[in-house]
Amino acid sequence: MYLTPKEERILAGEEGEVRQKAMEIIVAIGEIYNADRLIPISSAHISGTSYKTIGDAGIEWIESLTSTKFSVPTTVNPFGMDLALWEIMGIRKDFAEKQMRIVNAFLKLGATLTCSCIPYLIGNIPKFGEHIAWAESSAVCYANSVLGARTNREGGPSALASAIIGLTGNFGYHLNEMRNPTVRVKVEVDLNEESDFGALGHYVGKRIGNGVPYFTGIKRASNDELKSLSAALAASGGVALYHIKDITPESSIVKSDGLEEINFTKSELKDSYEELSTVKEGKVDIVCLGCPHSSIEEIKKVAEMIKGKKVAPNTKLWLFTSLPTKILADRCGYSKVIEEAGGNIYCDCCMVIAPIEDLGFKVMAVNSAKAAVYVPTLSKMNVVFGNLKRCIEIAISGEAK
Repeated sequence: MYLTPKEERILAGEEGEVRQKAMEIIVAIGEIYNADRLIPISSAHISGTSYKTIGDAGIEWIESLTSTKFSVPTTVNPFGMDLALWEIMGIRKDFAEKQMRIVNAFLKLGATLTCSCIPYLIGNIPKFGEHIAWAESSAVCYANSVLGARTNREGGPSALASAIIGLTGNFGYHLNEMRNPTVRVKVEVDLNEESDFGALGHYVGKRIGNGVPYFTGIKRASNDELKSLSAALAASGGVALYHIKDITPESSIVKSDGLEEINFTKSELKDSYEELSTVKEGKVDIVCLGCPHSSIEEIKKVAEMIKGKKVAPNTKLWLFTSLPTKILADRCGYSKVIEEAGGNIYCDCCMVIAPIEDLGFKVMAVNSAKAAVYVPTLSKMNVVFGNLKRCIEIAISGEAK
């Protein structure tokens, strides 16, 4: 792989040990995937920020880097707790102390503490064709597919290394030829809300792994529905890019002829819903919404559905969102409505990477296919998957019927 004289000097350690380590990571990955050179990025987004997922070794590694600064605008994924309300959530003090060490390390590196998996809705918004280095699989899938930006599925360490150096390897989804679809998905059922798109993403992700699907038959899709589809495709498979005919920006310029075709009908939609639930009925301890983080429109829907009603006494209703979106919800009065009903809105974290398994919950209801995939394995809890209306009904009754 070709390196410029400046890049060679960084690799030789002439700009310090931390930048040398970061360059070693970038070059090693680039050589594995046959990159011809390094290319500049306009932003980075880093995952692996929760103490639950990175542990003590992760803290020590991030703290070892803080003698330098990020070279490009860099945002970070959710942490393991709401930074202001962690005691109300029930988070242990020892967990909170370890989490704050991670927060402070990222601050020293110069990160913007968005603490959210939806950087594209709160200020880190790459333009079409822009090269970026993002971790967080759902955000990668959304950025590539909906915004037309270009990033590989970076891991936390590689995104962090690219944030320090400002470069990434020129391979994978940065190249035109890798952005062509590999399979056509003919959607033959109407998709009406976020959970329907999540069920579609779950089915397709499991079928095609890390392929690039080209969807036909989808008549319309909101940003929230595309957010849900992106997250499910990335969680059930390794999808980092998809196209939807007449909806996503590259659908008219990629090569979509002669592809293997799979169908998604009413039957597959029903099967996908059932497969995402590990239990079908019974008592539910907590209803969690916001994976990826809720938009202001999603919070508005919840407020409208639950206004004047009450969450069941032995059940929690938790919404997760970004801090900027929470402030908007406060201003619009949605937070007050949800809190008067007995719900809580938390920022900076989500149900997947918070230590929710330590809080005594056994069964969770979600409308996120991504959460339905991860919660049973990461938190050892049973999950009921349903649309938003069903989740709110469960929160009010305290049980799935």
